[in-house]
Amino acid sequence: MFDLAISGNNILTPDGLQKAVVLVKNGVIADIVPHLDVEINNNVINIHDQVLMPGIIDPHVHINEPGRTAWEGFATATRSAAAGGITTLVDMPLNSSPVTTSAAAFDEKIKAANGQLQVDCGFWGGIIPGNESEIEKLADKGVLGFKAFLTHSGIDEFPNVTEADLRKAMPLIAKYDLPLLVHCELETGRSELAVGSRGQLVTVPNRSRPEEFANEQSYQHYLSSRPKKWEDDAIALMIKLCAEFQCRVHIVHLSSANSIEQIKQAKQKGLPITVETAQHYLYFNASAIPDAQTAFKCAPPIREKENNEQLWHALQEGIIDFVATDHSPAPPEMKEITSGNLMKAWGGIASLQLALPVLWTAARKRNIPVTSIAKWLCEKPAYLPGLQKNKGKIAKGYDADFVVWDPHSSFKVTGTQLYHKHKMTPYLNEELYGVTERTFLQGTCIYDHGIFTKLNKGKIIIR
Repeated sequence: MFDLAISGNNILTPDGLQKAVVLVKNGVIADIVPHLDVEINNNVINIHDQVLMPGIIDPHVHINEPGRTAWEGFATATRSAAAGGITTLVDMPLNSSPVTTSAAAFDEKIKAANGQLQVDCGFWGGIIPGNESEIEKLADKGVLGFKAFLTHSGIDEFPNVTEADLRKAMPLIAKYDLPLLVHCELETGRSELAVGSRGQLVTVPNRSRPEEFANEQSYQHYLSSRPKKWEDDAIALMIKLCAEFQCRVHIVHLSSANSIEQIKQAKQKGLPITVETAQHYLYFNASAIPDAQTAFKCAPPIREKENNEQLWHALQEGIIDFVATDHSPAPPEMKEITSGNLMKAWGGIASLQLALPVLWTAARKRNIPVTSIAKWLCEKPAYLPGLQKNKGKIAKGYDADFVVWDPHSSFKVTGTQLYHKHKMTPYLNEELYGVTERTFLQGTCIYDHGIFTKLNKGKIIIR
């Protein structure tokens, strides 16, 4: 007796797309069989030619609760995730208040999440100067790893670390075999102003505003304010420290293709280093971004087309491990929608619900198969937070987390379709392929053709 059977012609297993039936019992995949010849209490779903893929895992999401739910929150973020076929999120430690840099703050985060999760959710702890005494406490509480910034994070309570700070933190993180996620930008040649990781200006007292920031609505101007060298130097530092401490290092949202070669060499040496890029670096390019359109602003910035094509090649070669949204919404006034001021606006792209169709739309133009999409959105992201033994694959013994989607159908993005709190996104009015039809969490259908069928079924993931 099984609780659920899903049959179809395009079941995405580790062996590829195949005609099969997935049998579910107690929220877990009990078996995958060629055809149905068992009794299952009449709960049989035939998806025909739609694709059944593992539930998507996004380990780079800014949910911002507690404290900044005016920006986002567990209820809206996880509902958006479910509508996009995402079944597992990992929440970043900044933008909430308090930031998750202490055991006490982690307890507040867990309390805020309880009863609000539409999908499963884990948490990263934060590394800031002087909090090394909290690292082991956070690890013991169950964080899945840690996040640090090498430039101002945009949140004053979450200052960037220096090499000296990392030398204190990395041995402690390595002791638990947890990953250290790093925002890799090291500012150079910028003494007059600090520029936050979200791209906003952070004024330094008694310093004048440099002439280079005169044209604040120009995207090319913003792009030139954050050169690839900032990323490349930061990544070189992290490779050096990774080799020294044998601490797992993960480079978040890689945008500079100039760093691909040094990352490749580090991996060839066997260093425990992984890399993600984001959908917006693969879908957009700088030459097509209009001035004063702050919805496109992120840091590192979206770069030129040739650069982004190199990111595609690195992703296909496995140098870049996977793709994550870096969903980072903010209220309209912080995005400077009216003024179009790219230097002042909060830098962050809201795109959580669109993770699958954005990547698939760009991939299908390059004749990249659905199997690669599953690798980059499901299988590979599971490894970073240590969930690879029960999430990210349609295989026996794995969680029955699925997305049913139609790769041939398209839709135009409108604000009314989006469930995250603020509807500003550079993808508005884009025609995207890949429509999410249903989302299953541990064998329960939580989203079905625009309707949330079961609420608050998500679980808190503790290491």
